[in-house]
Amino acid sequence: MNLNPNPNRNASHHRTRPALVLVAHGSRDPRALETVSALADRVRALRPGLPVRLGHIELNAPLLPDTLAALGDGEEAVLVPLLLSRGYHVKHDIPEMAAASGVRTRLAAPLGPHPLLVETLVTRLTEAGWTHGDAVVLAAAGSRDPEAAVDTGRTAALLSARLGGVPVVPAYASAARPTVPEAVRSLRARGHRRVAVASYFTAPGRFATESAQASPDLAAAPLGPHPAMAHLVLHRYDEARRTAPLKRTLAPLT
Repeated sequence: MNLNPNPNRNASHHRTRPALVLVAHGSRDPRALETVSALADRVRALRPGLPVRLGHIELNAPLLPDTLAALGDGEEAVLVPLLLSRGYHVKHDIPEMAAASGVRTRLAAPLGPHPLLVETLVTRLTEAGWTHGDAVVLAAAGSRDPEAAVDTGRTAALLSARLGGVPVVPAYASAARPTVPEAVRSLRARGHRRVAVASYFTAPGRFATESAQASPDLAAAPLGPHPAMAHLVLHRYDEARRTAPLKRTLAPLT
C-alpha cells in the first residue's frame, strides 16, 4: 500500500531546498579562489542535488550581490560565511548585501568556533610536523570587534585541550593584539623551544602568508577544503534553516 498521498512530494521538497551560498572574503592570491571552489565541490559531493553557489565580499568574482542576483525569482538562500568569527563582515557587510539583493535569505553563523575546525587545525599541524610538546600560536586575521577575539580565544582553548593541554596562544595578523611575532616571542620567553603557527584562515592569502613567515620553526597550511570543513558548512546551513530568521526584503527601485 502506498501511504504517501503524493508520491512526488519528497522529490518536490528536495528540489525546493534553499540554495547554499558560500560567502568568502576574497583575496588577490589566486590560491584563495581555487581553495574555496574546491571546498564548494566537497559540499556538493556530500549533498547531491543541493544548489551550492559561491559569492565574495570583495576582490574576487563572483561578488556576493552578483551571486544573489543570479538566483531565480522567488528563490531562497542560506548564506554561510566562510569566516571564523563574528565581526564586521558577518554583522554588517553580508546582511547589507543580502538586504539590497531582494532575495529571501537566512544568514548562518560564522564557521567558528566549532570542534570540526579544531579537527582540521590538528590535521594541518600534524601535516606540518607538529609533535607533542610544541607550543602553538593560533594565527587569525584579527578584528576590532571584541566578539571576534572571544571566538578565536574559544577555538584556542578547544585546540589546546585537543592537543593534550599544550599552550595555544591566539594572535592576529591585523587590528588586534598580540601580533603573531609577539605571541611567538612570548612563548619562546616562557621556555618553549619549538613554536608552531596554526593557520586559522580558510584559504591562502596575504595574512596567512605573513603569519607563516613569522614562525621560527613550523607553520601549518590554512584550513582549506578539508572534509571536516565541508561537514561544518552543511551543519551551519542546516542550523540556519532551523533557527535563523528569514529576511524578506525588496530590492530598491531603479
